Amino acid sequence: MSERGDNSPGPTAADVDPLGDPFLRTCFAVPVPPATFLRRRRLVEHLDQAPATPLTMVNGCAGAGKTLLVADWAAHLDRPVAWLTAGATDQAPGVFWAYLLEALRACGAHEIRDVGCPAEAGTVDHGLLARLAARLNARDRPVTVVLDEYDRVSAPEIADQLGFVLHHAGRGMRLVLVTRTEPTLPLHRYRADGTLTEIRDAELAFTPEEAATLLELHGLRLGDDAARALVERTRGWAAGLRLCALAARQSSDPETYLKEFEAGQSTIADFLLAEVLKRQPAPTQDLLLRVSVLDRFCPDLANALAGRRDAEPILAELHRANAFVEHLGHSWYRLHPLFAEILAAHLRVRFPSLETELHRRAAQWLRHTGPLPETLAHGAAAGDWPFTARTLVDDLAIGQFFTGLRSGDLGELFSRMPPETTGPEADLVRAARELSDGDPGHALPHLERARRELARAGSGGAAARLGLALLDTLAARMTGCPDRAERAARTAGELLRDLPAELPRKHPELAALLQTHLGAARLWAGRFEDAGTALRAAAAGSDGATALSREDSLSLLALIDCLTGWPTRAERRVLAALADAERFSLAEPAGSGLGHLVLAAVALDRDELGEARALLDRATAARLSPWDPVTAAALVIVRARLQLARNEARAALETAESAVPAAVASPWAEAHIALVVSAAHLAEGRPEPAVKVLRDAVGQDAACTVAAARAHLAAGDPGAALDLLDALPAGQRVGPAVTVRALLVRAEATGRQGDHATARRLVTRALLDARNERLRRPFQETGPWLRRLLDTDTFPRLPARPGPRSGNEPEPGHPPALVVDRLSDRELDVLQRLAQMMTTEEIAADLFVSVNTVKTHLKSVYRKLGVNRRNEAVHRARELRLL
Repeated sequence: MSERGDNSPGPTAADVDPLGDPFLRTCFAVPVPPATFLRRRRLVEHLDQAPATPLTMVNGCAGAGKTLLVADWAAHLDRPVAWLTAGATDQAPGVFWAYLLEALRACGAHEIRDVGCPAEAGTVDHGLLARLAARLNARDRPVTVVLDEYDRVSAPEIADQLGFVLHHAGRGMRLVLVTRTEPTLPLHRYRADGTLTEIRDAELAFTPEEAATLLELHGLRLGDDAARALVERTRGWAAGLRLCALAARQSSDPETYLKEFEAGQSTIADFLLAEVLKRQPAPTQDLLLRVSVLDRFCPDLANALAGRRDAEPILAELHRANAFVEHLGHSWYRLHPLFAEILAAHLRVRFPSLETELHRRAAQWLRHTGPLPETLAHGAAAGDWPFTARTLVDDLAIGQFFTGLRSGDLGELFSRMPPETTGPEADLVRAARELSDGDPGHALPHLERARRELARAGSGGAAARLGLALLDTLAARMTGCPDRAERAARTAGELLRDLPAELPRKHPELAALLQTHLGAARLWAGRFEDAGTALRAAAAGSDGATALSREDSLSLLALIDCLTGWPTRAERRVLAALADAERFSLAEPAGSGLGHLVLAAVALDRDELGEARALLDRATAARLSPWDPVTAAALVIVRARLQLARNEARAALETAESAVPAAVASPWAEAHIALVVSAAHLAEGRPEPAVKVLRDAVGQDAACTVAAARAHLAAGDPGAALDLLDALPAGQRVGPAVTVRALLVRAEATGRQGDHATARRLVTRALLDARNERLRRPFQETGPWLRRLLDTDTFPRLPARPGPRSGNEPEPGHPPALVVDRLSDRELDVLQRLAQMMTTEEIAADLFVSVNTVKTHLKSVYRKLGVNRRNEAVHRARELRLL
């Protein structure tokens, strides 16, 4: 038995531990927070709210602010706190318990004075622990015991003994463990019983608001964005923030320092290297230095970089020990960003040439099992550009230059590729960059060089040849060369059949891009049916990778609808395309702006000139890739039509003369420009040139034939006008925007020939056909004869013009709408309740009218809005701002 202590009840030993050494009183002192300490109420309240749990664990990395948090909380408690910093208590159970008993006595727990004291450093008598637990259990008020740096206590028997005392002390003791690692106590049982309170790294991390307040305590004021950026870089790590603040105070420009400080050359580096890195064994230090070049890593990748096989248990232990290694799930890890920066800087100092080699190894490993973006990033970081370009092309990912999701990242990454990098894949990448920037002129030489190199290589290289075919198709689209697009698309189709099926499936954007570009080239050639087949195939996708192609193809399909006289169908396609692009968070504007051009054309047909002007401006401002002859011609046509509608015939003629560069001419583009020129001549009172300019297009295009008939009418020859209209093919699938104009021209011609009854019948039919499409512009284009006719009889009415809106107000000098039918107050009442999803019966009850009356109002609302269903009526009313 030791002469300094005893395991039996009795007085305590006098200020010495079982080894005979005096107690180190600093171990019992509650740390005093510095003047710049920030008391965070949310954490204090979490500690306060857990008195019912006998065990509290504050578990975080070095410098997370654990000790100061608990010390500040303990200093404000109204009950005794026994504080023990476990670092100096060694791993001997006798020494540990001697210190803990002394901490209890020091805080005033006098009832344990005679429980005894361990006699030997290596053991402690079970009876002593039982007496201690019993005395604590008998207390009226619990004593709080804080064990700081508990991670330094690794002896398993101490954990068992602590668990025994904690269990049997009952409500007489609350134990708070402050630790960097998970203690060996049976925590699962405490969690299951609901008797454990935990505060971990995520909760200890400073929020941006807390970080800004902390910096203010250091005399620094930081804006919200700067505070958020600092927290993101430090992940809210308390020590990092404090060290940053201290260093920034020494800088002449603290805010700039906090934005740009070099972590590897800071006091943070000293802290982390001493507290984290150098505490690890040499092999672990080497592993940490090597993985510092990675954003994330798994054990196999870490092994590949370090040339070892034991990374898995090492990484697991580093994570468990809160050594700034975060577990991302599924065996993937990452370093704390500041720790990674510091290690990377340390790596460059210790092994100057190793970083490039590590990136190369990472790229090689990821090429087979990892995600493509990380493979490319490491290939580029290693400066291995042939490998990086080949990886992109062989993966069939070259289409990602045009998907809108990663195109910016790829462009930026390959902008660093030096000009001396050779090979077909490098040329394809350069061509893709040029095409994505809308510059086919600079892309074509790269494509030709890649083509020659692939030809010299002979067979093989299917992925590169497919990439070449894709870029060829796009280049053909952008230069207006439909035949070349057909050949390239045909080649691509053959190559796709020869490749393993799983490879194209990884990149659905490739097939979607091919079909879209082919469809656009066919559209330019005027082959609407064939174009529609390709574009509908491109629009059939549903994922984010094909979203931009889907928007592009739907806009092209909408343009076909618009050109063939179906404005509402065109509008629906564009709105669906824009909604789809928004669903996948594509930047707006994402495409070429063609969709907005189509909407502007629709607005023109509806005589909504303010809306058309705004949409035209948006489309003009977009001018993103692919900017092709189709879009360029649509822009010229819509702009000239708007100028005509604004009575600016001379400006419309000048616009129509704008050149649209293309390898071959487009029949529909020429025809619709001729339409504008003819209408401008008519507006300036020159019917003969108006007839002449359409002479070649008559019979080729229904809209041109109708316009030519109108020109003949203006020239005073209604017979010629009727002859042209009679020659229109009966089976031609043209929409109301064409047929309504044809009806009006025919009505005027028959009226001039004296058949007024037929004229009224034709006008009535035109109004009915125009109603669902909300067409007004065809009526504005007619002469005053129509207004006189409408004023003499009752005709069907068009839906109301969109409600009061500055952008849709008639242009100065512009005549008001010919036919406007507004909703009555009662109809608006019904419509408002319809929008609230009320049934017919509910509306009737709410308005104190019969169900039949509501039905009558509904029919009238449907008729005036040109719809057939409830949801369409609500949707349309919102468009018109009636709701």
